[in-house]
Amino acid sequence: MEITKSDHRPGFKVKLLVYGGAILMVLVPFLFWKGTWFGTVLDDSKMGEFLNSSARPRDTQHALFQMSQKIESGKVEEVRKWYPAVLNLARHPVPEVRNTVAWLMGQDNSNGDFHDGLYPLANDANPLVRRNAALALVRFGDPAGRPELLNMLKPFVVQAPMAGILRYRLREDDSVDTGTLLARIETGTAAPFELRSVMPGFFQTKSVEDGTPVHQGQDVLVLSPSDAQVWEALRALYLIGEPADLEAVQSFTGKMPHLSERTRQQARLTVAAIQRRSQSLR
Repeated sequence: MEITKSDHRPGFKVKLLVYGGAILMVLVPFLFWKGTWFGTVLDDSKMGEFLNSSARPRDTQHALFQMSQKIESGKVEEVRKWYPAVLNLARHPVPEVRNTVAWLMGQDNSNGDFHDGLYPLANDANPLVRRNAALALVRFGDPAGRPELLNMLKPFVVQAPMAGILRYRLREDDSVDTGTLLARIETGTAAPFELRSVMPGFFQTKSVEDGTPVHQGQDVLVLSPSDAQVWEALRALYLIGEPADLEAVQSFTGKMPHLSERTRQQARLTVAAIQRRSQSLR
């Protein structure tokens, strides 16, 4: 049987599937980008809606980000009316929102209410919130967050939030971001508990072997700090660091795994700044 040219033409359903797939390839990334991008300018009505504690956390972060842009560009008066709402959001149940609030409060270091509002956040249960609050306090010239800044230079110990059989999902030296799945804990239920990282860094060491039973609160792994985290802490200690901090800071002046030259240079500058302050006080 002779095959004609028309026999090679795709049917309508095939064309529909091909076109539909192509549209989805464009549409899905666009929707994801639109849902996570904070570039859309919000009017006053949307700002008020998004800064309400009942709004979606992502929308609230969008509004806080827009406020920060205004503050950085010198348009503080345009957003000052929203400051009471920001202070209220410092008690938001979602850590990501409190983290953004701490960051925003540091943008206007002339506001006494923001300064006072950072103290509870500097003692937050979430380490990222504490660290952002400590960094923000430095912008006020306040060294109250110094202990947390020093913690940013140290490895972070991850503990098991519940008992069960631990199954690691990463290998040592793997890069870790906020929300990265570190391990699963099998508790005997249908779905194992997912242990996710609350901060970025690198999988430094295991505290127990894979497949080991663990109890609630037990140390299970150690994360070394990320380069960006160390750099931010060193920049802050450049301004408020004390002689007692020199040993911790000096350890970052040499070559270390995952440490950039920019961070090593910042460590050297921070050492010099602390030494100058110490000498001026003698």
